[in-house]
Order: sequence, then structure tokens, then C-alpha cells
Amino acid sequence: MTAASHRYSSVAIALHWVIALCILSMIPMGLWMTSAIGHPDTQALAYRMFQIHKSIGFLILGLTVLRIIWRLTHRPPALPGGMKRWEAFAASATHVAFYGLMLALPLTGWLYVSAGWAVSTDKALEVATSWFGLFPIPHLPGVADLPAGVKRALAFQAMGAHSLLAWGAVVLIVLHVGAALKHQFLDRDGVLSHMLPWLKSGHAGLGHAPRSPWAERAVGLGLIGVIAAAGAIAARPYAQPGLPMTAEAKPAAASAPVAPAEAAVTPGTAAAWTIDSAASSIGFTGTHAGKGFKGRFDRWQGQVWFDPADLAGSKAVVTVHTASARTGDPTQEGSLQGAEWFDPAQYPEARFEASSFHSLGGDKYEATGTLKIKTVTVPVVLPFTFTETGGVATVEGKLELDRTALNLGMESDATADWVSKMIGVQIKVSAKRAG
Repeated sequence: MTAASHRYSSVAIALHWVIALCILSMIPMGLWMTSAIGHPDTQALAYRMFQIHKSIGFLILGLTVLRIIWRLTHRPPALPGGMKRWEAFAASATHVAFYGLMLALPLTGWLYVSAGWAVSTDKALEVATSWFGLFPIPHLPGVADLPAGVKRALAFQAMGAHSLLAWGAVVLIVLHVGAALKHQFLDRDGVLSHMLPWLKSGHAGLGHAPRSPWAERAVGLGLIGVIAAAGAIAARPYAQPGLPMTAEAKPAAASAPVAPAEAAVTPGTAAAWTIDSAASSIGFTGTHAGKGFKGRFDRWQGQVWFDPADLAGSKAVVTVHTASARTGDPTQEGSLQGAEWFDPAQYPEARFEASSFHSLGGDKYEATGTLKIKTVTVPVVLPFTFTETGGVATVEGKLELDRTALNLGMESDATADWVSKMIGVQIKVSAKRAG
């Protein structure tokens, strides 16, 4: 038998150590961020750590599936011939338990995220998941459509299982490392060289390759099941749907007036302008997890009729494609697509219509109108400046909007613990006289 046959394949070794490093990084990360998320000074960093934690979890899940497939199609190296029967049994059961943990940990985390309920605050909290900012990962099918009480129960039980599984992983890691060191320095049978190619193989005779009989499989998987069940049972007192639902209250904006169906735009009698999209922008600002953010809408259109000498005949209608909201943070952008925020799948456009203009002196003006987002319409007053040079006008304006009045984020963050209640909006428009 060659030396190479005494070791796992290069693919198996690489998968083992990458997954091991990921798991070892996740444990201290999880302990720190669950404590730090509740403190204003560390909330922003903890939020980002949560996103990294989720991404690594999905990486572990994907690599574990690949590793299981590889294990089923490639025979592992044989155990030492002199290995006691109980040691071989324990080794096989521990391996099965590790595979179960590497699947169960990310799956319970995925279920928790999909439930959209924060255990730490006992409130709804819908947060999108983006894999290292590269692409979105959807929630588990059907979970988002469950009643709030059921989602709350699932969140508590999933997090209870997730936490105990994490501690179970710590125990297994200690046992695994201890056994590997025993084989290397006491038994000197070369078992550690199976995963460390630079170590010399042991001199003990080789036995049969482990086959993971049903008994070992049952013990390993049973251990994982007991840990997960214990976590779910421990969380049950907090997960009963009959307990008060602190985030079940209907948002204040639910009673806001609903705008009628959109009618065709009636042009104003003032001069018409053609907007230069490349030189114009609509941005927004606020705070999230204690840290400021800036965003913009990449797609919007506007129709403007304006003349300082004919304010009565001036008018403006701006339509914004809410799915084009960008902040540079994939998780924020994904959350903005959710039903409690912009929900562009149901309401693809927001509409601002200004029908009354007033001069404030000099180049300063004020537009009064309405803003409709989803089914809610609110009155809006937009102060702006207007300057014209050579038939090209520049308009700049700022205002603040109360997102709670617009029914934005009211299920997860009605009290503005995460996202600021007031959102600043900044517009800059460059336009030419039409015709």
C-alpha cells in the first residue's frame, strides 16, 4: 500500500481544513455579536458581523454538501489495525455527528433568518441575506407567509437549537482535537497524518477502512437530534404563540388616506422642461444600526412645467422606480425590496406630484404636493432653488420624510431602533427648455 493511500485525497483535506477554519471563526463571532448588537457603540459593527456570519454559514453548508458527496464517492484511509473496537466506534460516530452538525447549524440559522423575528428584542425583524455582497439568498420557501405567531415560535425554537448545536460543536471539536493528539503523541499510529500531509505515516498496521455501520450512524445522528431538540424545547416557553406579540400592533400609517387610481398627467401652462437624467439625481440619507448611510434611486422620470413668472401654471410629476434604490450595502438593498419597505413587486413606483408653487424670494421657491408610496399618500412641501443660464435650469432641493407615516419598515422597526424615523431626500435636476 502506498503512502498516498494512507491519507485522504487533496480535495478531502482542503474541504476539511476550510470548513474547520470557518467553524472556528463562527463560534467567537457568534458570541460577540449577540452581545454587541444591543449596544449603540457596537451596533453597526455587530450588524455587519451578522451579515458575515450568515455568509460563512452558507459557505459551510455548501462545502459540507460537497464534502459528503466526495466522502460517498471516495474511500477514506483505513484506521490503524490495533485500534480498540470502542475507539473505532467512537471515531465513526463522531464523524457522523460532525457531518450532522455542519448541516444542522446553517440550516437552523437559515430558518431563524427566514422567520424574520429577532429573539434578542422579541420583535419582528425582516433582514435580507446577501452572500458576501455578491448575490441574494432567498428565505426558506413558505416561512415568510406564515402568521406572525408561528414565525415568532419558529424563530425562538430555531435559535434555541442553533445555540445548543454551536455548543455541541465546541464539545465535538475538543474531543476531536484531543483524540487526534492522542493518536499522534501517545499511540504514534499516524492517524493525524491522514489530514496533515507533511507528517510521517505511523508504523502501526492498517485495519479495515471505516464503513460507518448503521449503529455508528444512529449514534452520531441521534446526538445531533438530542442537542437540537433540547434547544427547541428550552425555547418553547418563549415561543408560545399565546404570549404578547410586541410587534403585532398595526402601524400608525395603516389609517393614512389611500390615493385614488392614477390619472393621466394634465400639463401645466408654464414652460415645459426636459430633464437631463445623466446630470440629475434623487438621493436619500438616514442612519442604520447607529451608522449613517447614503442612497439613491437609479431609475426615475419627471415631467416639469415651471416659470417663475407663471407659478400658478407650474406643475411637476416625478415617478420613481423603487426597485432601483441603492445604498452600496447589498443587505440593505435586499431588505428595501421586502413587503414592509418598498415592496416593488406589488408597488413598483412611487409618485410625487407638485401642483402649487410659491416664491420665497430670490432664487428660492417652495413646491407643495403629495407623495404616494405603496398605498399611502402624504402631503409634501419641497423647498428648492431655481437658477437658469442659457436655457439650462438647475434645481436643488432637500426635505425630510417620516418613514413611519409612509408605512415603511413598520413591522420590523416601528420604533426606529434600527433605521432612523426621519429620512432625508435630496434632489438635483438639470433641465433644458423644451422646444
